[in-house]
Amino acid sequence: MKKFFVLPMVAAVFFASAQTIGNSPYAAFGIGDVKYDNTTDVNAMGGISTAYIWDFNNNFNFSNPAASKNLELTTIKVEATNENNFFKSNYDNMSVNKHSTYLSNLSIAFPLSPKVKFGVGYQPYSSKKYSVLVQNEQDGVTEANLFRGEGTLSTVQAALAYQITPEFALGARTNFYFGNLYDINELTYSNAELINGYETRNKVKTFNFTLGTAYQKKYGLDRKLTLGATYTFGNTGQMETSYMNSTYFYNNNSDKTNISIIDEQYSSDKNLIPTEFSVGAGYGRDAKWFLGTQFDYKKGETIQFLGQPFVNQNSYRIAAGGWYLPNFNNFRSYFSRVTYRYGAYYEKGNLSFNGTDINQFAITGGLTLPFENRSANRLSGIDVGLEIGKRGTLENNMIRQNFVNFRIGLNFADKWFQKRLYD
Repeated sequence: MKKFFVLPMVAAVFFASAQTIGNSPYAAFGIGDVKYDNTTDVNAMGGISTAYIWDFNNNFNFSNPAASKNLELTTIKVEATNENNFFKSNYDNMSVNKHSTYLSNLSIAFPLSPKVKFGVGYQPYSSKKYSVLVQNEQDGVTEANLFRGEGTLSTVQAALAYQITPEFALGARTNFYFGNLYDINELTYSNAELINGYETRNKVKTFNFTLGTAYQKKYGLDRKLTLGATYTFGNTGQMETSYMNSTYFYNNNSDKTNISIIDEQYSSDKNLIPTEFSVGAGYGRDAKWFLGTQFDYKKGETIQFLGQPFVNQNSYRIAAGGWYLPNFNNFRSYFSRVTYRYGAYYEKGNLSFNGTDINQFAITGGLTLPFENRSANRLSGIDVGLEIGKRGTLENNMIRQNFVNFRIGLNFADKWFQKRLYD
């Protein structure tokens, strides 16, 4: 019973039994719905992080640690995301809405010295939660195929930045991924008592590493050009996978009974997290505005899904965005000290079905609202972001996913670990 369901059929009966991080039918494949690795402020600018150095001293760039030269304060970020997805397919004119809210970032960063900056953080990496029932009737016998899956992968990061010269810096980040993923395909017939189930359980514990570089050149009194690049590589851990093909039936308590194992297999795979690189460039005016662009590329990987190899294609992402700050020293007008962010991106995705690519496009925007009526040098505040876009297509009876995502983050920044000059 090692087979895949056809994606257009998902639209007919797609539903999720609970609100979780992964609410998309596309999350059913591979390691689930991968979240983009950035914070609320970066997401509001289309995801441009590779060549993004915040002008003030309260931000650490985890996506490219090298772009953190201005960090002078200890900064703590706590962020949450609210996802709202609206699915539609021309297959039987089906539509469904899904929503979820979750903790999307928790991090702390601080300077170890004027040239060395350090940070640690947590983010969800991917998630899946789906339940799909496909029924066919022939000669009075109903065939039912139920596909279910759930699980989450999370990542803990530690990053270090070193400013070699006033213009050039290097950075490194180690990423530890952990979690469990579960998929099962159950086949039954109306004239049969037993159910045939083929389940896959994946236990993930793996490391990889990100190297980054950033260069910022000043022009005149207040203009600056920023260039950046990152490379993520290596899988030092592994994904342990167990497969079991069995027959059984459910009792009145929904517990499996009379289990008969037909086949069991075990395997391990290191090619779980894809190799990727990113390049970016930006130009701006100190404490006034910034505009950047970025190109990301991910190498496709083949992993096991329901006992068969599943191919993720090579993918890429193009983004542009920036920010505008009217006057951070204007204490008579609060909104003059608000940072306004904007952006957009296009992503050629790693999924393809029957020759149809599952791509994504979105426009983004957001604000950074300062807490205190003081200089931006101690700019604790609230980051809010909005992302509106679509994924997939209605062609070939596929699923189009429209989404409206809200993000909010609290950024607390202050001078910690400071040596006293006087007792």
